[in-house]
Amino acid sequence: MWTCFEPVHAVTYFHPRARAAYEAVGLRGYWRGYFAGRAAPLGPVGPAPVVAAFYTFAPHMVARALPSIWQLADPEQALRARLTGAVQALAELTYELPERHLAEAAELLEAAAEGVGTAPGRVLGAANAALPRGDYPLARLWQAATTLREHRGDGHVAALVAADLDPVEALAWRVADGMAAQSLQGRGWSDHEWAQAQSRLTTRGWLTPTDPSTTPTALPSATPTVEGRAAFQAIETATDSAAARPWHSLTPDTLTRLHTLLLPIAQAAHQVIPSTNPIGLPTPQQG
Repeated sequence: MWTCFEPVHAVTYFHPRARAAYEAVGLRGYWRGYFAGRAAPLGPVGPAPVVAAFYTFAPHMVARALPSIWQLADPEQALRARLTGAVQALAELTYELPERHLAEAAELLEAAAEGVGTAPGRVLGAANAALPRGDYPLARLWQAATTLREHRGDGHVAALVAADLDPVEALAWRVADGMAAQSLQGRGWSDHEWAQAQSRLTTRGWLTPTDPSTTPTALPSATPTVEGRAAFQAIETATDSAAARPWHSLTPDTLTRLHTLLLPIAQAAHQVIPSTNPIGLPTPQQG
């Protein structure tokens, strides 16, 4: 289900209409829109809670955006902009699907998202669950996908913390495991901090360093160990387990129907996500 609702949410990061909606309220530049839109459900917060909740961004990078962005657009304006841009993006991508298809998908995804509001310890998930319900199917669909996405992200952060994996270590691991470095090295960490994270993962037994003379990159290369892969898979399993509760209210037949409805929407949305996307999101496939 993650591969089917995550692309619906992710249009807010990658579609030109979403970017234009942020710019229309004064949030020019990708990261202003990103931090304002994602943090807006929390209110006019400063950097500290966002550093904690978003997890993988260097504190100084967050501090450049918050709280100054609220002088350009307050949280209410940012919320309107993110929903407007996301709905316009989805409308462009799903224009061939009938209205009843989108309405049914929104209704079933909302049924799952209703379980997030009662899930303690999920700050971003709960903040999004508390937002007013949209007036139209695409608005409802995007908001439900976003609520479930942030709920899952909250659980993933909890799993990383429980595994004692700090933010830059988590990113360094993903790069060593095959994710494109350029997709993650824009989050404010210095080369020294990346190298130190790799060193800590090597000491921990998660990575094996390779000969630096064989790699032209500024950072030394490293490869995952069997122990490291097993440990990170345990984090992924814990993330899946923590994300499961909202889906318990849906019957197996309803889940199958929802997957069928979401699949063409997700496949269309996935087209605007870069192949080297930092989410690590695979193309949605028929179940």
